[in-house]
Amino acid sequence: MDAVTAEDMLMFVNAATTSTGQHEFHHTAREQRLSLEFLHEYVAGNYRDLYAATLAMDINDHNAALIVRRLLETTSEATPEQRATEGALIARRLRDLPPQRVYDVFRALRRAKVNNRRTRAIIRDWVAARPDPALDAVKYRAGLKNALRHAHVVPDAPEVGGFLFARDHRKRYETPLLDAWRRAHYEHTAVYELPYTVAEGFAAKHGIDRAVFLERIEPRLTRLERLRLQNTARREKTAVSVDLAALPLTRLASYVLSLPVAERVDRRGELTGALRAAARRVCGRDAGRWGRVAAVLDDSFSAFGSAVKRRRPLAVALACHFLFEALADRYVPLWTSGRDDALLTHPLGVTPLGERVLDALEHGPDRLLIVSDGWDNAPHGLAAEVLRVWRTKLDPDRRVGVVHLNPVYDVADFDVKRLSPLTPTLGVRDAEDVPALVEFARFTEGRTGLPELHAHFATRTARYLEDA
Repeated sequence: MDAVTAEDMLMFVNAATTSTGQHEFHHTAREQRLSLEFLHEYVAGNYRDLYAATLAMDINDHNAALIVRRLLETTSEATPEQRATEGALIARRLRDLPPQRVYDVFRALRRAKVNNRRTRAIIRDWVAARPDPALDAVKYRAGLKNALRHAHVVPDAPEVGGFLFARDHRKRYETPLLDAWRRAHYEHTAVYELPYTVAEGFAAKHGIDRAVFLERIEPRLTRLERLRLQNTARREKTAVSVDLAALPLTRLASYVLSLPVAERVDRRGELTGALRAAARRVCGRDAGRWGRVAAVLDDSFSAFGSAVKRRRPLAVALACHFLFEALADRYVPLWTSGRDDALLTHPLGVTPLGERVLDALEHGPDRLLIVSDGWDNAPHGLAAEVLRVWRTKLDPDRRVGVVHLNPVYDVADFDVKRLSPLTPTLGVRDAEDVPALVEFARFTEGRTGLPELHAHFATRTARYLEDA
C-alpha cells in the first residue's frame, strides 16, 4: 500500500508540474482537462494531506489554483488540524500566484457558491495584503469587486470603495492613480499615467496612433510586458527596451526561439550572453559542481508543442542546455537532430533518442540528463532498451546518474511519458526547477519508500511556510 501511495503522489507531482490543461502536440485541450480533473479528484479524495502539501512543491500556477479551489470547496471533509495547515499553505501560495489568476480563483469560488468562513477569511486577508489597492482597483476592477462582494469585505481605503461601488461622479480623486483613470476618459496625457493593460483600452477609444502610444507608455511597462511587445514594436517601427539578462531563464529561451533565425545570428553575442547570465543566476553556488555532464536534448518536430504552447518543449530544452553548461565541469550536449548550434535550434524531424543516449554514454559522464517528451520513434523503443542494458548489465552500481526530464503531460498515463522503468522520469515546467527536481529523482527509483516521501513533503512544507 505504501508503494502505491508513493507512486500515486509522484505521478500527481509530475502532472501538476507539466499540465496546464491546454492543447499539446499529441493531445487536445479537452483530453488534457479531463485527465487532469480526474487526477485531482482521485488524489484529493485519497491523500488529502499530501494533496495540500503539493502547494509547497514546484508545481505550475494552473494546478496550484486548482488545488486551492478544491481544498476550499471540500472544507467540510477536512479535520481541524488539516484545515489549519491547508489555510496556511493556501494563503502562502496565493501570495505567489499572479493577481489575475487569484481573482480567477475567487470568481470560480463565487460561481460554485463556496462561501464558508475559511474562504471569506482567506479572501479578506489576501486583499488586505495587496501592496497597492488603487492599482488593483484600476487594473483588476471586476475581479476585486467580485472578491469583496463574495467575502463581504469593505475596502480599507474609502476612495477605493467609492471607485468600485458608488459609481460617484467626483470632480477629482485624492489617489493619483484613480484620478488618472477619471481624467483618461477625456484627457490623452492621463492615459500614460495608467498601467499598460488599462491604458491600451483608452488609447483605442481615443484613436491614438499605436507607435505613439507604445513610445509614450514605455516607462509604465512591466518587464514581461516589454518582452511581449517586442514584435509589436518592430512592426510599428518603434523600440521598447528590455533587459534580457534579468529575465527568467525559460522565458528568455522562449523569446529567443520566437526570433527569426537571421536575427538570432545577428544578435548571437547578446542572446548567448543573456542566456548564460540567466543560467548562472539559477545555479548559484552549484556552478561547475555537477562534474561531467552529457545531455540528450529533444529538438524533434514534436518539440514544436502546439498553437497555444508554441515551442514550449523546445524552450525548456534550450534553457536546460545553458543551465547544464553552467552546472557542469565538462559538458557534452547532444541534440536529437544532430545540430551543434543551440541558438539556431528549431523543431524538425524524428526522435532518435536511443542513438543519442548511446552517443552520450560513450563520453563517460557522471550524469546523463535527457530532456524530451519521451516519444522515442527512430526506431521505436531503442532508448528504453539501451537504458535497460546499461543499468542491468554495464552499470548496475549506478555510477552514472541518469534522469529523464519531460516537459509534456501524457493524458493516457496520467503522468509524463517514461522512457524506461529503470530510469527516473520527472515532469519539468521550467529549467529553473531542474536542480530541485534532480534531488527529487531519488524517490522515483524505488529505493526510498513512503516514510521518506512524507518526510520530504513535510520538509518542503515547513520551508515554504517559514519563507512567508
